[in-house]
Amino acid sequence: MSSLNRQQQLDQIRDERREQIKQAALKMFARRGYTGTKTSMIAKEARISEGLIYRYFNSKEELFITLVQELMEEARRELEYVEYLPGTPFEQIRALTKNMLDEKNMYAFMLMERARKADDVPEKVTQIFEEVSTNVLIVPIIPIFAKGQELGEFSPGEPRRMLSWYFTIINSLLTQEEIDEEYGLPDVDVLMRILTN
Repeated sequence: MSSLNRQQQLDQIRDERREQIKQAALKMFARRGYTGTKTSMIAKEARISEGLIYRYFNSKEELFITLVQELMEEARRELEYVEYLPGTPFEQIRALTKNMLDEKNMYAFMLMERARKADDVPEKVTQIFEEVSTNVLIVPIIPIFAKGQELGEFSPGEPRRMLSWYFTIINSLLTQEEIDEEYGLPDVDVLMRILTN
């Protein structure tokens, strides 16, 4: 085996391990918040030794900041592409909502909302949220919603206000302490009724 192939394998293993740590940290921070999460909990969730975390991240703070920065970038990219999703405005916003409630994405939204409201997060995270208001995340969807209103798919009302209320409800559902085990989260179609006639 050439040294280049060996290096590529090592890089791949390193990338996979780093991603494994980030995914475990995402779940723990989303559930327990920054202060309530210990690196030992992240290690247990990732099924690795606690010391291994420090081979990839200098501290819990660095890991948390990295997650928030990456999630903000991913959210921006996703919102920029909502208008290119197939279907009507209703179908586009439904797809976005479904994506938010998807189990693999749910923790990202939970973490972002929890971090936005917490006062115990690192200063760098507070700065990130100060630079990006919640309206910035709604702005790309306003033209889609307005078009849907013109087509009669959505209720009348000021689009920014309607979307703000809608996403506040979704964020509230995602950040509640416990999700009802019997009923779970509402179906996406139940939530979409908030926006329709």
